[in-house]
Amino acid sequence: MRGDEPGGPIRWRLHIPVAPERVYEALASDAGRAAFWAEAAVERAGAIEFRFINGYSYSSPILERQPPGVWAIDYMGGEARFELAPDGRGGTDLLLTHAGVAIDEWNEVHAGWLNVLFPLKVWLMQGPDIRNHDPQRSWDQGYADQ
Repeated sequence: MRGDEPGGPIRWRLHIPVAPERVYEALASDAGRAAFWAEAAVERAGAIEFRFINGYSYSSPILERQPPGVWAIDYMGGEARFELAPDGRGGTDLLLTHAGVAIDEWNEVHAGWLNVLFPLKVWLMQGPDIRNHDPQRSWDQGYADQ
């Protein structure tokens, strides 16, 4: 977002023309997260066990749940916070803030969030999973549609 700088929090805004309750459910459910974020993202004992197409796994403790307005996790060593606000027309204005990202990883993480947010929007609006699901064509090889 305008004004973001390496070392500071990453922020992205996204408008999704579906109700905040549906966006929240996508973030807060195993099936939702698997449809747009990771190959699997199962909640166990208050943490999300993410498994990505490149074989990487990460456990993200859930930090906050306030349906349908806030969902936050510890993600890759920093807080990833999704704030969902009604847009007044039946849709959602989403603000993602990811604080605590290491400066040497900031640019990649900043860009990488678009690989979560756009598939979320498409899946909620139209239903398809737009990722390629090919381990030979992952973020590690420079593919944005992993």
